[in-house]
Amino acid sequence: MISAASRPYIDASVPVLREHGLAITTTFYRNMFAAHPELTNLFNMGNQANGVQQQSLASAVFAYAANIDNAGALGPVVSRIVHKHASVGLRADHYPIVGFHLLGAIKEVLGDAATEPLLKAWEEAYTSLANLLIDAEKKMYADAGIQPGQLRAMRVTEVIRESEQVLSIRFVAQDGGALPAFRPGQYVSVEVTFAEGHRQLRQYSLSDANGKDSLRISVKREDGNPNIPAGAVSTWLHENVKVGDALNVSHPFGDFLPDTESDEPVVLLSAGVGITPMISALNRIALVNPQRRVIFAHAARNAQHHPHQADIAAARARMPHLHVVTFHEEDTLEGALPGKMELARLPHWPRTETNVYMCGPLGFMQAQWNALLADGAPASRLHREVFGPDLLDNLL
Repeated sequence: MISAASRPYIDASVPVLREHGLAITTTFYRNMFAAHPELTNLFNMGNQANGVQQQSLASAVFAYAANIDNAGALGPVVSRIVHKHASVGLRADHYPIVGFHLLGAIKEVLGDAATEPLLKAWEEAYTSLANLLIDAEKKMYADAGIQPGQLRAMRVTEVIRESEQVLSIRFVAQDGGALPAFRPGQYVSVEVTFAEGHRQLRQYSLSDANGKDSLRISVKREDGNPNIPAGAVSTWLHENVKVGDALNVSHPFGDFLPDTESDEPVVLLSAGVGITPMISALNRIALVNPQRRVIFAHAARNAQHHPHQADIAAARARMPHLHVVTFHEEDTLEGALPGKMELARLPHWPRTETNVYMCGPLGFMQAQWNALLADGAPASRLHREVFGPDLLDNLL
């Protein structure tokens, strides 16, 4: 909460942020990295290069201003941010640096419009949010029994090509100790240090059921194009990782948690590499409740770009009430539906009584989310995981 004196300035900032938010966040990152180049080790520099991180922060700042008194709306956003921060090891002493450069960017971009009362109001708002995040992250580190930024050496035991662009990597603790507990839908950060010494962390969903004697991630190689750089970490992993190698990996985090333990019917929708947390959930259900009714729908470019087909086949063999629907945009094979996923072509389920979990490209999830809302599904039944920065379109 912020003071009554500051509230009018935050309210007045909403249209300003809508217009100038991207310029502010672009200036913020530029100035902060110039003053603190060591922070590039914590941030995804690929998302910096393609502009997604700047857009995401702009939408987050706008969403915060527009919903500052709406704890119900901001709560899930704060939870997602806390988990992501914990996965990269953000510390309390990073927050004053961020605050200094964010306020400086507001002043630089808005010029004379950034009056002293407005800057004071945003300093108060930022401090309030920072304290909330710091406290939540401190508790998360304590619950996990780790220090901020602590990684653990893992030994690679298996590398499998799942599809044209996706590689699965299975690993165990290098020291032979117990693996950390996790829930389907969660992810780990993997560290890569490049030849020139630059360090980067990337998050990858755990792609097998929990409770096993190893962990598995599935990595899509991001090839890039003339406008978007190739994924440095994903390319390195595809080209270098082999059985016996050691990888430094974080504790599992993430608040996208599909219901895998109840008897209630559940719907799992995915596209592209968004299939990975859904496979973790599906494999878990196949272990603990194979009689459960599950609708599992996936959209891929074609069979060559459709990972984890072996996992799906194994689940089908165990689960008599599993209904799998596959969509291929091109080169449709027997059993797959042509084109993109459409709600009308999925099996029916009671819209108001069934949880739906979705993961994939943002456009895919927006299309499914909007179609389900239009067909009577309440937002409380819809859950999504965003790979990379979230543009928070549901709050704007």
